[in-house]
Amino acid sequence: MLTLSSGLRQSLGIFVPPLTREVGISVSEFTLGIGVQNLTWGLLQPLTGAAVVRWGFRPIMLLGSLVYVAAMLTLATSQSIWGVVLGAGVGVGVAVSCTANAIALAVSSRVVTPEWRSAVMGMVSAGGSLGALLAAPLGQAIAQGAGWRVGLFAFAALALLMIPGAWVGGRVDHQPAAPAPAGEQPRASHALRQALSRPAFVVMSLAYFVCGMQLVFLTTHLPSYLDICGMDPMLSAQALAMIGGFNVLGSLFFGWAGGRWNKQALLGLLYLTRSSVFIVYFSTPPTPAGTLMFAAAMGFLWLGVSPLIAGSVVEMFGLRWQAMISGVAFMSHQLGSFAGALGGGLLYDALGSYTLAWQLAVALGLTAGATQLAFAIWRPVRPVRPAP
Repeated sequence: MLTLSSGLRQSLGIFVPPLTREVGISVSEFTLGIGVQNLTWGLLQPLTGAAVVRWGFRPIMLLGSLVYVAAMLTLATSQSIWGVVLGAGVGVGVAVSCTANAIALAVSSRVVTPEWRSAVMGMVSAGGSLGALLAAPLGQAIAQGAGWRVGLFAFAALALLMIPGAWVGGRVDHQPAAPAPAGEQPRASHALRQALSRPAFVVMSLAYFVCGMQLVFLTTHLPSYLDICGMDPMLSAQALAMIGGFNVLGSLFFGWAGGRWNKQALLGLLYLTRSSVFIVYFSTPPTPAGTLMFAAAMGFLWLGVSPLIAGSVVEMFGLRWQAMISGVAFMSHQLGSFAGALGGGLLYDALGSYTLAWQLAVALGLTAGATQLAFAIWRPVRPVRPAP
């Protein structure tokens, strides 16, 4: 379920050049739809996290899978900006809030021992990376051969395959409850207040804002950037697929590392390294080999944040409200994603270049990484202990 949910969403950027030309909208108007998607996802994620406590994971994940299919069909038949906003924006935003990382990692956390939890969340995050390996090249090939609308109909067919994953994953609803940690809050409102009053969680969430801004700027605007630079259109699909492939390795590594070292410090180092890779790539004209090397490095540093964030939430607050509290942190991430998607498009339309956009992404990334690392050293997180 997570593989397809992540892969289809991350690959929508390959349709930007043909879709905007045929529908008659600008790049910034398309990215408005992507911005709405990320904003919708972020605002709904805490609510879907709370909903699974009340109704269970299976109905929420099945609903999200069905909405994903409808969203792809809406985008495939769009004739104006409103179809893009409704399909790629609201529809995909609702769908991924029910099927993406926060929910999938909360499911996986409940079926393993604490010693294996971080590594297994890394494995699940790695699975979320495989979708881009399939969706991006397939969508690009179909779009070039039969048109972008047919490519999106193919995405709708792939979204149908999420339904069996959601059904089987929903078996976690019948798992026996884990012992509650000492101090765990019995109500959602109490758990939320506890999270927002904890400095380590607030710093982590603010740094997550910058993470979202960088990643969605890249997935949304890299195809357009390469098109402007005269690169082969297939290169953007290859780059997105390369990100997905190396994302598998990065997720596995950071999941493993999070079980052994300070998760907060690893997050800070990841943000600093990712921003440095941005500088190296965007400060020189792109080449096919350089683009693929950049994509490989970014892929390794991509979803490694997911097991680190989810694991940190479990360490701070326990399992019961994990999906909701992770959703609160992810809401910050998605506000950054909104800024990365829409802000990148607005800056490009205003300046005719992505230079200022990537420079801002780097400056904020270095600041977030340094702050996260310094706070991890100054105020390390102490895991909660089960109540007697």
